[in-house]
Amino acid sequence: MKKVILPLFLLLSFYSHGQSVFGYWYGNANVKGKPSSNNYLIELVLMPEKNYVKGILNYYFKKDYRSIAVKGDYDATNRRVTLYNIALPYHGSTGDFQIDCPMTLSAVLRVAQAGSNLTGSFISGPEYKYTCSELSFNLVMNSDASKTDSVLKAISEFKEVHQVWKPAEEDTMVAVAVVPRKVVNYVSEKEFTERKEIVAGEIEVNSDSIRVDVYDNGEIDGDMISVFFNRQLILYNQKLTHRSIHIDLTLDPNKEYNEISMFAENLGMIPPNTALMVIYDGKEKINIPVSANMQNNGSIHIRKKKPN
Repeated sequence: MKKVILPLFLLLSFYSHGQSVFGYWYGNANVKGKPSSNNYLIELVLMPEKNYVKGILNYYFKKDYRSIAVKGDYDATNRRVTLYNIALPYHGSTGDFQIDCPMTLSAVLRVAQAGSNLTGSFISGPEYKYTCSELSFNLVMNSDASKTDSVLKAISEFKEVHQVWKPAEEDTMVAVAVVPRKVVNYVSEKEFTERKEIVAGEIEVNSDSIRVDVYDNGEIDGDMISVFFNRQLILYNQKLTHRSIHIDLTLDPNKEYNEISMFAENLGMIPPNTALMVIYDGKEKINIPVSANMQNNGSIHIRKKKPN
C-alpha cells in the first residue's frame, strides 16, 4: 500500500505546484507599445499560501542589479497574482541619474504541456501614469530550479541587494573585426562627398598604427553606419550596438592628418546617428563621441605626435 501512496503523493505535489505560481520565473519586461532597448531582465521567486503570496524579485536594468522582497495577493481560482509597491527604475533613466517608479505587478498564470507562463504587466499608480510607463512581460517557469527546498531556502536567506555593475575592459566583446580595405559602393561614396563634414575632434597619437572601436553612444535603436578612412570606404552599412566594431588602421605619414569619417546610412529610431569612437595608440585611449545625419558626416582628424 505504501508503494502506491508515495507515487500518488508526489504526483499530487507536482500537479499542485504546476497549477500555481510557486517556483522560479524568468523573462524580461519592456515598455508596452514603445520600441526600446531599455528592458528589464527579471527573475521572480514565488511562494504562494492561501490567498497570499510572497517572494523575491531580482532584476537587472542597464548597470543596476536589485534584489527586493515582494508580497501580494494570489487568486488561485482565476490563477491571478498581484504584487504591490515594487520599486522599478524609470525606463528612461540614465546611469548618472535614476529615479524609481512605484509599480504593481499584475499577472495571470497560463499552464500548458509545453510549460507554464506568467504574463502581465508592471503598472504605475494614477499619479504616475504619464511618466512611469506600463511594462509588459512574459515569464517562463524554470522547472529544474522550482524545487520546494530551493524556494524555501532562497526566501529564508534573502537579503536586499542593490549593486551597480561597472564593466571591465574584458567584459566588452568585439562584435565585428574589420580588415581595412577599400569597399566599393558608388551610392554611399557619392552621397558621402555631397554631405557636409563636421569635425568632432582633432587628436594626436603616439604610434603609426591605431585601433578604433566604434559603439552606439545612445539607446541602441538600429543605427546603421559606414566608415571612411582618408575618404575611402572601408566599412559598409554596419549596425551600431553595445559591442564594438573593431578596426585596425595604419596611418599615412605623408598626410598632414589622417581622417576617420562616419557616414549615416539611416537615422535609426532616434536621430541622429550617435557613436562613440575609442581610439587606442598602444599607450593612450581617447574617447570621442561622433554624430552624423543625412546632411552631415562626423569626422575625426588624427595627427602623429612629433618627437620632442
